[in-house]
Amino acid sequence: MILLDGETETWYNNPILQFRKGAAAINQKLKEKILESLSSVLPITAIVLVLSATLIPIPIGTLLLFLAGAVLLIVGMGLFSLGADMAMMPMGEAMGSRLTRTRNIALVVLVFFAMGVIVTVAEPDLTVLARQVPAIPDLVLILTVAAGVGFFLVLAMLRTLFKVKLRHLLLGFYLLVFVVAFFTPKSFLAVAFDSGGVTTGPITVPFIMALGIGMASTRGDSSSQEDSFGMVALSSVGPILAVLLLGICYNPSSAGYTVVSTPEVDTSIELALAFAQGVPHYAGEVFTAILPMGVVLFLLQLFTRAFGRRKLQRVTVGLGYTFVGLILFLTGVNVGFMPAGYFLGSALAASPAPWTLILLGAVMGWYIVAAEPAVHVLNRQVEEVTSGAISQGAMQRSLSLGVAAALGLSMARILWGIPLLWFILPGYAVALGLSIVTPPIFTGIAFDSGGVASGPMTATFLLPFAMGACETIGGDILTDAFGIVALVAMTPLVTIQVLGLWYQLKTQAGTAAPAETEPDDIIEYDLTPVAE
Repeated sequence: MILLDGETETWYNNPILQFRKGAAAINQKLKEKILESLSSVLPITAIVLVLSATLIPIPIGTLLLFLAGAVLLIVGMGLFSLGADMAMMPMGEAMGSRLTRTRNIALVVLVFFAMGVIVTVAEPDLTVLARQVPAIPDLVLILTVAAGVGFFLVLAMLRTLFKVKLRHLLLGFYLLVFVVAFFTPKSFLAVAFDSGGVTTGPITVPFIMALGIGMASTRGDSSSQEDSFGMVALSSVGPILAVLLLGICYNPSSAGYTVVSTPEVDTSIELALAFAQGVPHYAGEVFTAILPMGVVLFLLQLFTRAFGRRKLQRVTVGLGYTFVGLILFLTGVNVGFMPAGYFLGSALAASPAPWTLILLGAVMGWYIVAAEPAVHVLNRQVEEVTSGAISQGAMQRSLSLGVAAALGLSMARILWGIPLLWFILPGYAVALGLSIVTPPIFTGIAFDSGGVASGPMTATFLLPFAMGACETIGGDILTDAFGIVALVAMTPLVTIQVLGLWYQLKTQAGTAAPAETEPDDIIEYDLTPVAE
């Protein structure tokens, strides 16, 4: 009972009290999200400022763009994370659970394919990549990638329904990928592998992950927990295979690239104009991305009544937060971070010690993955699904280690012109080999993490950083700079599975598994320690 204006009322019978209670909870959550995004963006901002003040003086205009972009990133990522929690995740879980309960497999296949195409076409990262590969029309590349995601999302759904082991599909499809790669023009390989990373970004990941969790929740058997992961993993294979086939069929004379342009900023007015001109453009992109999700919400509610009135209002408000957050985030990274990344890469490559690219790349990789919006969604979801057995801190450290290794290897490729396949082939061989001995839930989490780690920050800061270094050194940007997204998507597959093996050994040393427990169920029943 709550006392209000001398009258005793129950809060749930008073709309004003309901609104106040809900608004207070959302405001508190938003503060937490912004503080979380601040802690994520601050390290990479500090690194750039230290470099500018010591080794690499950055032009004042570029530096101001970067700092203003950092502010937009912090606010945008906070709003986006809150919106994903309020809207994207509930929608995905509701759709996954409702569709799974239907007996019409044809309808489920059609809906999942359509959703895969819709969220991929809406993904801002894919647009960024398509613009930088002008030899193939943007629409052709985007639709090819979208079809690949849609087809493999259907396969991921069928895998969950029929309880097919994820490792078997991954082994088979990656073997097919590398067979096809040998027939694809070499100039197109890096673009193909990069496409697998950029498609799993801030729009795609929360929704697809929630679909998997919603589907697995309807089963309730002992393996449902491990099967809740893996949808992002398979959805990342589709674009690689589709673009490899496009390279064979389309046979472009060259895949080309678009040089990063740095706006001239000398005054505060020009700084404001640079961002003001970017906001309408990215607002249009995000509107295109969010509108299909709004249509999906309308149809889901119309045919299934999945949400009550209050829940529906919450989801709708969440879509609004997602919309505003993504506009601010994309404006910040594209207008503010891209020129800074390109300049830093060029300046380091031209310095007397270009090998520092490897060291600095690894340091930036360690911190920059924490600024990816979808990473926070994945880490939180993993901790919730595993009941704290795999903490957000353990996931973050493993991802940071993987991305740091990826950036170091990428800079080594640029300096010495090492072919991408020299890293990709053994890297995936190790990752797939680990999947045989790693607990299944960690395999799903690891291959999901690969797609999640390579988001907007990689496409708009690290890729220009690599392009600037490669152009200065005189390397082939298409074969040497491109491929950085592919390596960022590959290395977490190894580090997360190693984390899984460590947990398994620690668990087996601490507690004896029941005699009837199968190896695949060790994580569900025995994995109790929490890493902080």
